Amino acid sequence: QVQLVESGGGLVQPGGSLRLSCAASGIIFSIYTMDWYRQAPGKQRELVARETSEGSTIYADSVKGRFTISRDNAKNTVYLQMNSLKPEDTAVYYCNVYYTHYWGQGTQVTVSS
Repeated sequence: QVQLVESGGGLVQPGGSLRLSCAASGIIFSIYTMDWYRQAPGKQRELVARETSEGSTIYADSVKGRFTISRDNAKNTVYLQMNSLKPEDTAVYYCNVYYTHYWGQGTQVTVSS
C-alpha cells in the first residue's frame, strides 16, 4: 500500500521560510520522479516543483529562486524548502508520485502577518 505523508506546514510571516517533508512508503522511492503541488482556495491545483530520479528539477515560474526541491532516497523522503515566502504562496501543499494517482493528504501553508 502506497502512502505519502506530508509535514512541515504552518503559519509564517511574509519573508519567512518553511521546509515541507513528504515521507513515502510502499514504493521503490528512488526510481520515481516526485512532485510538489499546491492548491489555493478557489484555484486549481498547480505544479510547484518536480525532481526526477536522476536529480533534475523544474519549478513553477512563481517560485523559481525561492523554493528548492530535494530528496533523500535513503529516507524515502522528498523536501520542499520555501524561502522568501509571500502571501500568495498560501495554499495546501501536496506531494505526488509523478504520473500516478498517489497523493499525500496535504499540509497547509499560510503566509500572513
